[in-house]
Amino acid sequence: MSDPEFNLHNPQPLLIVISGPSGVGKDSVLQGLKKRHLPIHFVVTATTRPRRENEINGVDYFFVSKDEFAHMIEQEELIEYAIVYNDYKGIPKQQVREALNSGRDVVMRVDVQGAATVRKLAPEAVLIFLTTESEEALVKRLKNRQSETAENLSLRIATARQELKRAAEFDYVIVNADGRLDDTVEIVVDILLAEHHRVNPRKVSL
Repeated sequence: MSDPEFNLHNPQPLLIVISGPSGVGKDSVLQGLKKRHLPIHFVVTATTRPRRENEINGVDYFFVSKDEFAHMIEQEELIEYAIVYNDYKGIPKQQVREALNSGRDVVMRVDVQGAATVRKLAPEAVLIFLTTESEEALVKRLKNRQSETAENLSLRIATARQELKRAAEFDYVIVNADGRLDDTVEIVVDILLAEHHRVNPRKVSL
């Protein structure tokens, strides 16, 4: 897919929000989109949580101290932020504005609460909710991670069950079934193409 074709009928850049409960595969879908080499800016989230072994600062997240995060809040440098499992996460505002102004689509991954905040700030954003085949499948994925304490795992499962109930707040819902990641990524790309061919294009302002 060439860049001109991707924006052939509608040069208006899109703000795409990839969301859903913990464990549905948000990061995996983003990685799949990046492999497509589409004209998209992928937002890097700032977080106060510790860096995991396989993560790169500035690529996976901006890893900052709580003091640094507090400064970003005070300077109103974040589109949205929230406490997620005892750590802060937030979307830096400037990089989103710069990417949209350059004409590129912007993709961000946020939790369900963050998606609601983005919708208030940018009603024309495209909100995509990822889910699993069933609630049982989601719980199984979270348990199989084996990266949480028992207490944190219980919290994630309880939160995920509540977030599954909020799918109706989104524009699109995609079941990211086990072993079908490529299909999920393809559906996201199809959504973006369809949005770029709208008669009345979305116009995002931040």
